[in-house]
Amino acid sequence: MAEPILSISGLIKDFGGFRALGGIDLELGTGLLVGLIGPNGCGKSTMMKCICKIEDPTSGSICVDGRDVTAMRPLDAAKLVANVPAEPGPTFGLSVMDMVMLGRYPFVDRIWWENPEDEQMTRKALQTFGIDHLRRKQVSLLSSGERQRAMIAKAYVQEPRLMLVDEPTAHLDMKYKLQVMEYLKSMSKTDMTVMVAEHDISLMARYCDLCIIMKGGRIVAAGDPKEVIGPELIRDVYEVDSRVGLDEDGEIYVLPKKYIEGERGGL
Repeated sequence: MAEPILSISGLIKDFGGFRALGGIDLELGTGLLVGLIGPNGCGKSTMMKCICKIEDPTSGSICVDGRDVTAMRPLDAAKLVANVPAEPGPTFGLSVMDMVMLGRYPFVDRIWWENPEDEQMTRKALQTFGIDHLRRKQVSLLSSGERQRAMIAKAYVQEPRLMLVDEPTAHLDMKYKLQVMEYLKSMSKTDMTVMVAEHDISLMARYCDLCIIMKGGRIVAAGDPKEVIGPELIRDVYEVDSRVGLDEDGEIYVLPKKYIEGERGGL
């Protein structure tokens, strides 16, 4: 059997007296688009931050492509794991070309690192994600959809084995939600796995090969979206009554109906 691209064992993360992750065990193979879903505060973002070394785990192990990333320098870990945050943060007047080329930084072997290979790879990524015509434009002037594609392109040129994407469709209209998910789906069919943390359950269920559902810092279900996502799970995890079904194309959908009053003592 091929070695998993991601292997997590006994992952615990505490912030003072608060346990954000309560013992995560997870294995993922290569070539998957994985949806990480759950309510606010369930531990999705914390788990991804531990995988890409933004946060150090309290205990447990995280291996990517058979290598223990918890023991690596962040620069070395960045050659295996790329992180796409929900927002780009300050861009300090960077052009799209410059920001995407920053994805090559883990491979720097000299003081001034731009070389023909880096530029060629960056231009190819810009073309792949349909933003080459924006390469001289400042990132701060991009639309939400353009900015999201630029951040994904930056992660793409890192040539990671595992890409972590946090809420990629949060501020996008329907067209660009679908477009971004199509890009991520196509990327997962290369020699990498893409993990996406998202609140749109129907979108995740449609595009993802595997959905992981979290609650209270733990994984409560994982598997084929059509097999694991149902009204009972939605009620337990989100405290919402819902209708879960298949449309005429056989795609799963989740329709929230009402929140459940009284189970947490009201507002």
